[in-house]
Amino acid sequence: MRLVNCDDEAARLGLRQGQGLAEARAICPNVIVIDEDQAADHRLLEGLADWCDRYTPLVALEGRNGLFLDITGCAHLMGGEAALLEDILRRLGQMGFEVRGAVSSSPGLSWAICHYGGNCIVSDEDREEMLAPLPVAALRLDQNTVAALHKLGLKRVADLMRTPRAPLARRFGTEVLLRLDQARGDDEEPVSPRRPVASLSAERRLADPIQSEEDILFVTRQIAQCLLSGLQARGAGGRLFELVLFRVDGQVSRISAGASRPLRDMDRITALFTERLAGLQDHLDAGFGYEILRLNVLHHEPFENVQSDLAATDHKQLSLSTFVDQVSARLGPDCLQTYQLRESHIPERAETFVSAIEALPLDKQMPRALQVVSRSERPIRLFRMPEPLESFAAEIPDGPPTRFRWRRLTHQVARAERPERLSPEWWLDDKQAATRDYFRLESTAGYRFWVYREGLYDRDPTQRWFIHGLFA
Repeated sequence: MRLVNCDDEAARLGLRQGQGLAEARAICPNVIVIDEDQAADHRLLEGLADWCDRYTPLVALEGRNGLFLDITGCAHLMGGEAALLEDILRRLGQMGFEVRGAVSSSPGLSWAICHYGGNCIVSDEDREEMLAPLPVAALRLDQNTVAALHKLGLKRVADLMRTPRAPLARRFGTEVLLRLDQARGDDEEPVSPRRPVASLSAERRLADPIQSEEDILFVTRQIAQCLLSGLQARGAGGRLFELVLFRVDGQVSRISAGASRPLRDMDRITALFTERLAGLQDHLDAGFGYEILRLNVLHHEPFENVQSDLAATDHKQLSLSTFVDQVSARLGPDCLQTYQLRESHIPERAETFVSAIEALPLDKQMPRALQVVSRSERPIRLFRMPEPLESFAAEIPDGPPTRFRWRRLTHQVARAERPERLSPEWWLDDKQAATRDYFRLESTAGYRFWVYREGLYDRDPTQRWFIHGLFA
């Protein structure tokens, strides 16, 4: 067992990260040790990342105890970079966290200053001056590389800056030079946010926190009105919305609601969250209230303006989409499903069920008349999965059965139609799929069946028969 982390008091006593627990107790017998819980630590870091969304939507996790915030274009909302940094450090300090932060034009330099410097804002002119006195470990190098650099007398970043680049590349590869260039800002280092960035977003910061559902919906309606101009400028409507609630104590709640059609109407957007909040009454805890409410448009689609007064069918379509939106918001997106056609000759693969709220608009999703792609009619009742049957006296290699048993009943074939061959998609690597020869059979009792033989006789002499549907 080894120490994963130490506080300042333990560090002053000589304890260090990676030290064995027995050695640490020999140095300080009264040391207090708490078992590490990586899952809990990760959840806490993700909670802090959600809390930092109040400053910028571009928040990324950095290792086990750090966050990267891309505040480009956001600092002026807080009164500048200095005010933003001071606000973050002050608020997190009040929550009981020991925090260090730095603002610079490169993530690598900010990381180095946070870990081996102090809280400050580094301008582009002072980058090398601030970076030079730091140890080489500030470049985010692994311990073996740092130890090898120390053996050569390269202990500070300034030593690397003065060393020719070619020998460093030959000895240590490209990692050392890459990290150095990233810290200096010579090599671009993107920050990958942990959540997708909303295409449109609007928020309200409240002087007095709110708790009741009525107040939340009232503010949500006002925010939805602010999104109207942005949606109109794009000629779009929102299909997926997210309401983010920032609680006073730092807890962040995210509530998503989708729509079956692109929406702009603030009343319909508010109605979605009315149903969603009604379904989350037992899971949403307002605590001491919410101080910030934000409404994000996570997905939007082109919005078609329809003259509803002259279109006779528009009211029916609108009522259906409203019903789908409200029921899906209350009971979940998978409670209502519809089907979509797929390009496949295999009957059970020709369609798939999808969530109604995620499907295309209902008037465009289902074609009025399906094109006939087969040479024979299809049964009125098609089984979800084919059922095996026992065939007797089938003509080899391509003939239909003259008698078969299905569901404990034996049927004598009176008439049969020659086979229709259906093959699976050749581009799918499905070993279970095989060529099928379908027959239409009529029994002496008047029943009509749709059966098929699986596989080709020259490749597999065994005759495997299945029934797939019943004709009227």
